[in-house]
Amino acid sequence: MALTALLGGTLLIAPGCNKKEIAALQQQNQELTRSREQLQAEKDALAQEKTRSEEELRSSLLNKNQQVSQLNENLGMTQQQLKEREARIAELQRVLDEQQERVQNLRQRVADALLGFNANDLQVQLKNGKVYVSLSEQLLFKSGSTKVDPKGQDALKKLATALQGNKDVNVLVEGHTDDVPIARGTAGMQDNWDLSVLRATEITRLLTTNGLNPDQVTPSGRSKYLPIVANNSAQNRALNRRTDIILTPKLDELFQILEQN
Repeated sequence: MALTALLGGTLLIAPGCNKKEIAALQQQNQELTRSREQLQAEKDALAQEKTRSEEELRSSLLNKNQQVSQLNENLGMTQQQLKEREARIAELQRVLDEQQERVQNLRQRVADALLGFNANDLQVQLKNGKVYVSLSEQLLFKSGSTKVDPKGQDALKKLATALQGNKDVNVLVEGHTDDVPIARGTAGMQDNWDLSVLRATEITRLLTTNGLNPDQVTPSGRSKYLPIVANNSAQNRALNRRTDIILTPKLDELFQILEQN
C-alpha cells in the first residue's frame, strides 16, 4: 500500500511523464505487489511451519517426560522388588540354617540314645538333610523271620523314646533284603518283597507301641532292589540285609516361603 501510494504520488508529482514511462511504473508496481504477496505467503508458511514444529517439539518433550517418569517408576518398582526378593532369600536362608541345625541336633539326640550298640549292627548317619538309622538284620531278626529279637526291641524302644514329642519329624521305615530268595513255603510270604514289607511293618508297630505318634511313621519295603554293596559275597549280603529308619524334618515353613515366591 505504501509503495502504491508512493508511486501514485510520483505520478502526481511528475505530470510531464509520458505514457510509456507511466506504463513502466505501473508494471513495476504490479511486480512489487506480487513480490510482496509472495513474501507474505512465504512468511505465513514459515509461521505455520514454526507453529507445527513447536507443537511437535512440545508433544515429543511431553512423550519423553512420560517415558522418563515411567522409567523412574519402573526403577522404583525394580528396586522394591529387589529388596523384597533379598528379604525372601534372607528368610529362606534363615529357615534352611534352622533346618540344618535341627537335623544336626536330631542326629546327636538319636546317636546319644543308641550308644552302646555295636557299630556293625547300628549306625546313625546324616545324608541329604536326613538322619539315617541303619540297623542290621543280625540286630533285629533271625534269618527269614519278621519277629524282632529282644536286643533289637531294646534299640527301637530307645529310638522311639528319643523321638517322643518331636512332631516335626517324619519317620520312614525301609526294609531291605539281599538277593537270595526266601525259602519256599515260608508262612505268609511269597518273596523278598513280602519279607521286607512285613519286617518294616513289625518295626513300625514297635516304634508306635513305645510312644511314637503313628501319624509320623510310614513302613515300606524295598526288597533286594536298593543294596548298599553288590550281592557278590556272604559278607556283602549281610550288609544289604538291613532296616533303614529315615528321619526327615518337616519342611512346612520352607514350602510356605517357596510358594510365596
